[in-house]
Amino acid sequence: MSGLILNAFGNALTISANMGSAVWTASAVNYSHWFNLNVGVILFVIGFLNAVTNQILLRSPDWPRFVGEILYVCCFSYFVNIFVQAFDATGIGQLPVWVRALLSCLGIIFFCTAISLYQRANLLMHPNDDTTNILRFMYLNKSAIASQLVDFIPPIIAMIISFAITKNLYAVNIGTIFSILFNGLIIQTADRLVWPTLKHNFKTLGNHNH
Repeated sequence: MSGLILNAFGNALTISANMGSAVWTASAVNYSHWFNLNVGVILFVIGFLNAVTNQILLRSPDWPRFVGEILYVCCFSYFVNIFVQAFDATGIGQLPVWVRALLSCLGIIFFCTAISLYQRANLLMHPNDDTTNILRFMYLNKSAIASQLVDFIPPIIAMIISFAITKNLYAVNIGTIFSILFNGLIIQTADRLVWPTLKHNFKTLGNHNH
């Protein structure tokens, strides 16, 4: 639960600061502008597609995992909307550029720490973070950095498509570059420094812990 709330808090902070969000969040912001939909709705759709992708990557159906991820996305989308409204009401978007840039990077550190916590607990997590977990432990030799970089490919392609059609690009700035460069490193560092006794508990239905 702490991971869920910290993740939503960090993502909302990057959206309200408007100095660049994490790549997946940035793609959601662009598509919310394109289709004139609430960003929470787009985040839910992305989460659902991530959950389906995970079932393919696992190579065998894992329905409890799928249901848990959809539940997480429902809560995550809801909390992001609440936090964005709260931050917008405090006027974060009107602060000086350098303050908003710092807040955006701080938001990324918050949600990377959250990802580290719930990836290790492996009870309930955002499907996109389960994607990086599956890539990390089943495909990429346990490297958090490599799994994050591979995971960035789909949203970057999605933003190129939206930019080509709308000629606008939102939520891509200093924070996005910070996220691309440091997401994996922050998660690996948090694995060591934040609640270090919480060990990785990665497992699939067909396998014991990896």
